[in-house]
Amino acid sequence: MRSAVLALVLLLATAIPASAAPVAAASVTSAAAVAKPALDYVALGDSYAAGPGIPDQIGTPPGCGRSNHNYPAVLAQWLRTSSFVDVTCSGATTVHMRGPHQVPGGVNPPQLDALSRDTDLVTLTIGGNDIGFGEILARCGQEGATDPTGDPCRRYYTSSGRDVLADRVAAVVPKITQVLADIRARSPHARILVVGYLRILPPTVGCWPAVPFATGDTPYFDATERLLNETIDRTATAARARFVDPYAFSLGHDACQPPEARWVEPLRPAAPAYPIHPNATGMRLVAALTWLTAHLTR
Repeated sequence: MRSAVLALVLLLATAIPASAAPVAAASVTSAAAVAKPALDYVALGDSYAAGPGIPDQIGTPPGCGRSNHNYPAVLAQWLRTSSFVDVTCSGATTVHMRGPHQVPGGVNPPQLDALSRDTDLVTLTIGGNDIGFGEILARCGQEGATDPTGDPCRRYYTSSGRDVLADRVAAVVPKITQVLADIRARSPHARILVVGYLRILPPTVGCWPAVPFATGDTPYFDATERLLNETIDRTATAARARFVDPYAFSLGHDACQPPEARWVEPLRPAAPAYPIHPNATGMRLVAALTWLTAHLTR
C-alpha cells in the first residue's frame, strides 16, 4: 500500500504541473473519495512549512523566509481555495502560535490570530524548534569535527545518563496538544492536518563533511527525528487531527543524496533553499501527501 501511495505522491510532486495535480489524483482515486475542496485555508508552522531560501520569498516580515512555493502555497493552488492565509515563519516554536515572534525585519503576529470560525482547513508543522533543531545541528556539527568516525554528539546528549533529546521530544507533547486545542477553539469546524518533517539524514551512513555529523551520530540524529515524527503523530491522533508523514516516504531523498534525488539540502545547497531544509521538490512532495490526506480521509 505504501509503495502505491508513494508512486502517486511522486506523480503529483514531480511529474505534472501544479494546476493539473487534482485532476491526475482524481483519475487514480475514486471520484467518491475526492470531496469538495476547503474554501478557507490557514497555514501555521515553522521553517519546514515556510520554505526559507526557496524562490520567491514573499510576505512580511522578511525574516520569516516564507516562499510562494512552500507546501502550503502549492496545496492552496491545488485545492483552489477562495481564501488562503500563510503565517508560517522560520524559527517558530509552539510559543509563537499564541505569542508574537521577533524575526529580522519585524514581528510575525501570533499565528493563531489568523484563524476564524470560518476556517475550513488548517495545516500545522511545529515541534522541531521546540526540541532545539538549530542548536542540535550546530552542536552535532561542532562535535563531529572533533571525532568524524565516532559518536561525539550522541555522547554529549546522553552524558547525564539520560537522552536529553528524547526528553525534549517527550516535552513537546503537551505543547502541541495545547496548540491543537487552541485551533479547535478558534476554528471548531476546521479539518486539522498536522504535517511532520521530511527525512534529513539517512538511517545509517552519513555524508561528512557535506553534513558534518560523525559516523555514529548520523543514526542517532535520524532516530531522534523519527521519534519526533512518531510523537507528533500520536499527539495529533489523540487530539482528533490527521497526521501527514513525509518522513515515511522520503527514504533515499535526504540531504546526503545527489542533487537530483534529494528533497532536503545539505550545508551547501545545490538548489535554492536554506541549508538543512526542504527544497522546492521536497515542498511539492509534502504538498502532495497533504493533498491526499485532505481528500482521502475527509
